[in-house]
Amino acid sequence: MTEASSLDAAERAVRSLGAGTLPEEWAATPLTVVMPTYNEAGSLPGMVDALMALPLPGLRLLVVDDSSPDGTGDLAEEHARRVEAEHGGPRMGVLHRTAKDGLGRAYAAGMARAVADGAHYVLQMDADGSHPADKVAELLGVALATGAGVVVGSRYVQGGTLSDAWGAHRKLLSRWANAYAGTILGTRVRDITGGFNLWRADAVRAVDLATVDSAGYSFQVEMKYRALRRGFGVMEVPIHFEDRTVGESKMNLMVQLESVVMPWKLRLRGAPAVVRVPRPAARPERGVGGPGPHG
Repeated sequence: MTEASSLDAAERAVRSLGAGTLPEEWAATPLTVVMPTYNEAGSLPGMVDALMALPLPGLRLLVVDDSSPDGTGDLAEEHARRVEAEHGGPRMGVLHRTAKDGLGRAYAAGMARAVADGAHYVLQMDADGSHPADKVAELLGVALATGAGVVVGSRYVQGGTLSDAWGAHRKLLSRWANAYAGTILGTRVRDITGGFNLWRADAVRAVDLATVDSAGYSFQVEMKYRALRRGFGVMEVPIHFEDRTVGESKMNLMVQLESVVMPWKLRLRGAPAVVRVPRPAARPERGVGGPGPHG
């Protein structure tokens, strides 16, 4: 599989799954959604309900909370207990961190925990409702059907759309950021800055989370670039990206500056040589997975 945004191949894979309905053994694939939170008490309950309603018995949610002053961490614990009672098993967990240390480091901590606990796939997903929960099964299906190491929920391939709440300036800035990073790094991923990404466990291990430099949103760029340089295929699936309706954006000047500088740091540092990774069988073995922690 090439590094290009192979939309046509992804679309064929989805159609072959029967309008997004996954075979039973695929739906049971151990998948952990990693969701960083900081002051997301208003949006988290809806996200928990949306994910738990998906026909994916292998799905587990891991909330990574950075000691939110609004009590998001405690709220997440309450929902974890409720989910366990309703579903008969621990399908939701909470990782508490002691300080607000950046989105990238929160993702790194959560993804490392998910893989260590036995997840076969890890999905990065925001807590603010901007990423569509109803696309999770499709991303997983594309990954299993194609063997891609990373599947990106993309705003900028054919069929991808942005919220009407975004003004022309914000849309232009987002597109420019993707073009800027992609051009400097020499990739053809259309949405390299996007944060709705499904990772195969071996791809997570290969990028070496402990050595990722990015603390903020540029984590998304660095992670995809490392995956590409290590020979993993990247697919893009169109999504609608919605603007948050509750809470406040975490974007600030330091995060923006990091996003400008990081592509140059990655290029000037010199990337590791490309290592081709064998493609796994498209269909997992029967009997793997199931609800609860993956092991």
